[in-house]
Amino acid sequence: MATVSYTAREIDCKIVYCGPGLSGKTTNVKHIYSKVSSDSRGKLISLAAGNERTLFFDFLPIDSGEINGFRIRLHLYSVPGQAMYSDSRRLILQGVDGIVFVADSQEGRMEANIASLRDLKENLRMQRRRGVSLVLQCNKRDLPDAVPVSQIVSELGLSKVTCIEAVASSGKGVFPTLRAVSRLVVTRLHRQFELLEGRA
Repeated sequence: MATVSYTAREIDCKIVYCGPGLSGKTTNVKHIYSKVSSDSRGKLISLAAGNERTLFFDFLPIDSGEINGFRIRLHLYSVPGQAMYSDSRRLILQGVDGIVFVADSQEGRMEANIASLRDLKENLRMQRRRGVSLVLQCNKRDLPDAVPVSQIVSELGLSKVTCIEAVASSGKGVFPTLRAVSRLVVTRLHRQFELLEGRA
């Protein structure tokens, strides 16, 4: 749920990278951080959790535009995907505006993808969140056992969701994914502000 800072004239939006363990969530966030100008980004915070880390930082994208004179500041989070960190995921998903579900394209990881998506849906249901912008990223497309994207989309039941192929380790597809989810978030914010203005 975006928050408005009147003093900074900014709207803060929260985008969370979800998915099974070691699917490439952290790799996405680290790549974005490495490419964003140091003048427009905050500090990269890393919290260790077993084999995975929760990463987060915020930045002002140069191409997201403004809403009623307010700049858009994105706060990016990656969450640990392993089942034991369900409480951490639930906490980080509070107030989320956009979600990137990072699916592992490897043949033997489909069950993990399905279980992780089920956990995500349950967390959102418990928080009574609807209308959260979602983008599917099919990562690790360079691996020899990568299954067809159409199969991943079908088995996850996400045929109506924007899907982007990626090799996050090389940066391929990382920024197209971020642009896709941020565009959905900003479009929804524009609609919400227009509704508020209409009521005023």
